[in-house]
Amino acid sequence: MSSPSKKRKLNSGKKLPAAQSKGLEYFFSRQKQSDALESSPGEDGASSGAPSGASTALADEELARKLQAEWDQEVANGVSTASGSRSLASRGQHAEATTEALEGDSTPASPSHPQQSAAETTPEKQDAKKTLSLQSTGMAEDSITASIPLDESPLIFEPSKYIKELQDVWASEGGDASYALLARCFVLVSATTSRIKIVDTLVNCLRILIESDPSSLLPAVWLATNSISPPYISMELGLGGSAISKALRQVCGLDNRSLKAIYDKYGDPGDVAFEAKKKQSFTLRKPKPLTIKGVYQSLVKIATTRGQGSGETKQRIVDRLLQDARGGEESRFIVRTVSQYLRIGAVKTTMLIALSRAFLLSKAPGSEYGTRNVSELSTLKKEELAEIWSKAEEIVKASFARHPNYNDLVPALLDIGVCEELLLRCGLKLHVPLRPMLGSITRDLSEMLTKLQGRDFACEFKYDGQRAQVHCDEEGRVSIFSRHLELMTGKYPDLVELVPKIRGEGIGSFIMEGEVVAVDRETGQLKNFQTLTNRARKDVALGDVKIDVCLFAFDLMYLNGQSLLGRPFRERRELLRSLFIEVAHHFTWVNSLDATSGDSEAVLEFFKSALENKCEGIMVKILDNMPDLPYVGGEPEQPPEDGEKLSLPKSRAKGKGKTKSSTKGDGEEKPARSRRKPLLATYEPDKRLDSWLKVKKDYNSSFDTLDMIPVAGWHGQGRKAKWWSPILMAVRNEESGTLEAVCKCMSGFTDAFYKANKERYDDGDESGEPNNTKLQRPSFVEYYGPTPDVWFEPREVWEMAFADITLSPVYTAAIGLVSDERGLSLRFPRFLKKREDKSIDEASTSEFLAGLWRKQEAKAAASTPKNGEAEMEDVQEGDEDE
Repeated sequence: MSSPSKKRKLNSGKKLPAAQSKGLEYFFSRQKQSDALESSPGEDGASSGAPSGASTALADEELARKLQAEWDQEVANGVSTASGSRSLASRGQHAEATTEALEGDSTPASPSHPQQSAAETTPEKQDAKKTLSLQSTGMAEDSITASIPLDESPLIFEPSKYIKELQDVWASEGGDASYALLARCFVLVSATTSRIKIVDTLVNCLRILIESDPSSLLPAVWLATNSISPPYISMELGLGGSAISKALRQVCGLDNRSLKAIYDKYGDPGDVAFEAKKKQSFTLRKPKPLTIKGVYQSLVKIATTRGQGSGETKQRIVDRLLQDARGGEESRFIVRTVSQYLRIGAVKTTMLIALSRAFLLSKAPGSEYGTRNVSELSTLKKEELAEIWSKAEEIVKASFARHPNYNDLVPALLDIGVCEELLLRCGLKLHVPLRPMLGSITRDLSEMLTKLQGRDFACEFKYDGQRAQVHCDEEGRVSIFSRHLELMTGKYPDLVELVPKIRGEGIGSFIMEGEVVAVDRETGQLKNFQTLTNRARKDVALGDVKIDVCLFAFDLMYLNGQSLLGRPFRERRELLRSLFIEVAHHFTWVNSLDATSGDSEAVLEFFKSALENKCEGIMVKILDNMPDLPYVGGEPEQPPEDGEKLSLPKSRAKGKGKTKSSTKGDGEEKPARSRRKPLLATYEPDKRLDSWLKVKKDYNSSFDTLDMIPVAGWHGQGRKAKWWSPILMAVRNEESGTLEAVCKCMSGFTDAFYKANKERYDDGDESGEPNNTKLQRPSFVEYYGPTPDVWFEPREVWEMAFADITLSPVYTAAIGLVSDERGLSLRFPRFLKKREDKSIDEASTSEFLAGLWRKQEAKAAASTPKNGEAEMEDVQEGDEDE
């Protein structure tokens, strides 16, 4: 871009060509006769003739505004230019901004002005009637939205105070809720680690939308959860980093070197967009304020665009989103959204809690369901309020677990609010997967038998395969879903063809669950999971199947239009085995044994048999409901119900972790046991309960494992200098959505693994092209120790073994859960294997890590007296060396 001084040289006596009439030079030449204008103070009080580059730029801006005003007066045909497009309001970061000149539609765009070229291709430019329009990219963000205290307690916050003013602003911009409101919510949520604050902020934002623009609520929920569709509907954006980089270059006028410098400094794509937007000076079209609906619809269009020219279409959409983003914060979250790294802590559980509370307090115009009186709620005791929240949360969570699609849940909430009818509106539905029930981990068979003392239970082989949920309707249409709810019908055409053969007489529709295992079709011998992964993932033709599979069914959740979730496991299993037909080496039941806690020898033999048959271990399931039987198990591994957690401040809050985690005396463990729900034999979607227990071959009383995420690495020493060693491992904080570093690992790796891992996480030093790496710590990773040489993009889950868990002054994982000042780390961590069957959303949590530590401490206290923490501190220092 030409500097202001060079533009002035064009006016030093040279005549402009006639064809360039009414360009900036024409206006400048008209003003030469008045020296007073050039010597008048600029916006900051400095003279335009001052030598300062910043002052000169500001004088040029003032001059351009005055020239624009004169040009508007000359236009006699009534064409009006929006005053907002001429506004050059600056936020203070743009003192170095320079002026761009538009020579008129007849003037070709200069290659050095990519923004000008882009503007001239848009409809807005074609209809501009040759009107000069300069737009500051540092334009003031929505001041009304920015002033709303969304992080107040919902019992204090009053949406009605702000709705009228917001609706007036939205009406002038098309009528729909602006994206600025959602961006404001994201800013506040990102600025806190308190889960209470995160939930409160989301609740208040949702309440404003419920009461002012209900049609924008559903898109807002999708955007806040960083998705645009449920997992079983494939809608991938398909955007790479290059599309975002290109958009930033085009919109912000940056070259490759400038953009790379910003990325090297900040690392996070959203932060890069924030800084790049600040460096942009002007645009040549008036940006249209983003709306929540508009952003969501743009993402859907990106995901659904196919065929020739789709890349260019997607690029234009991304460009337009960034062009229309007002200020740096909107740009930050637009880029994080399209790059699918929003990371604001609005994980699934948090959003469901926020929805339940928002609909308890607010209702859409025209709705007739009842809401709770805020004044009355404010007078309740903490425990009473927590109970009210908890009941609403349980209904919303249960509805979503059975029918995990916001497209159905949100409209139902807008219609009837939070009530029992919601469970019927969002109940089981064929071809919509329900979230699977999960099993708790037990360390060994003796612990399992202790937990289930006095109960009848079934032991089942835990096959080394892929969990599958099979849906079939009365017309014979079949859908197969993974444990992550992804549609994989196209992966198993042989199972689809098998379904008509296994349906017994009178079977219309059903939902069945089982394990798909690779087998030898002739002998029926089981093969390992790795063999199954070699099968193509989608669009497999029946004739191309080379890896045979068998479906081992273990549960039946739906039959002929009726839900079986509330039936005990013994009844569900009897229906499954009596109504369906076995097909040798294709379809059968899981191998099982019914037993009680007194049958320890038989259970041990069954466990050994499972291992001999290449299974991972066994699953143990309660057969019948006995709600009055006392629970005799130990400290729960999983956190208590979410309603209880939310009645307290976030786990990281000082002074709030001791009551929950202390194990100093036997008396303090009793409240934890008393909170446990009775062990029921019903099917509980999306819950991990002791009704189902898993005992794997790797679990024993002295050997625990964690599923952890590699997040960073250092260059190794000696022959390992070209590889990453050690590697920083993290668990996930289920409440905030962050990843919390736990330890460094350098044990258990082979040279072949080191080589493959360096290729997967390539910093680009040798290849010149980085892959899955960052130079700066991602904002969603919590680690404050020595800086790694490279940060990894979280991509995979590794199973890790360790000697024991220690308190750490360096690592902050689970801080507040076991100690107010220290987190947890692992002593002698060792890599076991990659968990190909798990996504990062299923990695171990900090809550689970804290549960293991409590068990370890309880066991140590039972065997030897406690000698203080000095030994633990020494162990931690040794772990750092390891």
